[in-house]
Amino acid sequence: MPERDGYIPGVPCWVDTSQPDPAASLPFYQGLFGWDFEDVMPEGSGGNYFIGRIRGGDVAAIGSTPEGAPPMATWNTYVWVESADETARKARAAGGVVLMEPFDVMGAGRMAVIADPEGAVFSVWEAKDHKGAKVVNEHGSLNFNGLATRDPESARAFYGAVFGWTTLAMPSGEMWTLPGYGDHLEERTPGLREQMAQMGGPVGFIDVVAALNPIRSDDSETPAHWSVTFGVDDAVSAAAKAAELGGQVVAGPMDAPWTRLVVIKDPQGAVFVAGQFVPENRDLSA
Repeated sequence: MPERDGYIPGVPCWVDTSQPDPAASLPFYQGLFGWDFEDVMPEGSGGNYFIGRIRGGDVAAIGSTPEGAPPMATWNTYVWVESADETARKARAAGGVVLMEPFDVMGAGRMAVIADPEGAVFSVWEAKDHKGAKVVNEHGSLNFNGLATRDPESARAFYGAVFGWTTLAMPSGEMWTLPGYGDHLEERTPGLREQMAQMGGPVGFIDVVAALNPIRSDDSETPAHWSVTFGVDDAVSAAAKAAELGGQVVAGPMDAPWTRLVVIKDPQGAVFVAGQFVPENRDLSA
């Protein structure tokens, strides 16, 4: 797939991880995904923001834990918007909480940090110089984002009001869709709609922007949250490499619809998913 140069409003566009010691995380992600890094924070700023790249294209970033935030490592999802200020207003009106009011990130863009009504945290990104992830959907790059929730009905109302998302019910689970996103993708990559149909993707699948994952009723510990999935060529090898580099395999590798997944915790505790595309798994149930 061609490298990205921007997104349309309502599409997850960037991920980063907040780490107590960002520099100490570089060897893990370099060894696992092959990222090259550049710290883009000005000298003397008191924090780090290492952008990871593949072939020179931005993939994700490792940054310092924000001042005043708990000293825990997390992965963060950003959604592209036309206006961070207007989206923050919509989120508040829909029952969300604006954890960080809109602010400028130097010349890169403008952002806000928001919690949905159930407490799942995400960021919105109004792009200026930084246009989100350039390399996606290949080994070591962003492949998917997903919302884990105990209240899908409330989530549908909130994200529908804020981003205009609808949902697509599939045998493998429910997906968030953005009407018109498929037209944008087809314009960028002519023939993509037909390719998806030939692979067995249902009508509307090309509009998918994220997953909606209900938390099991017997799971009383997992909070509502946004997850991040990176593509890998081999989930089994990724699990072994992560453990070798000091990470922890939390679950898997396990087969799922279209994929083979492994849940990994990095050495400082940030959890993410590594996903291998497995076409022969298309008919598996969730």
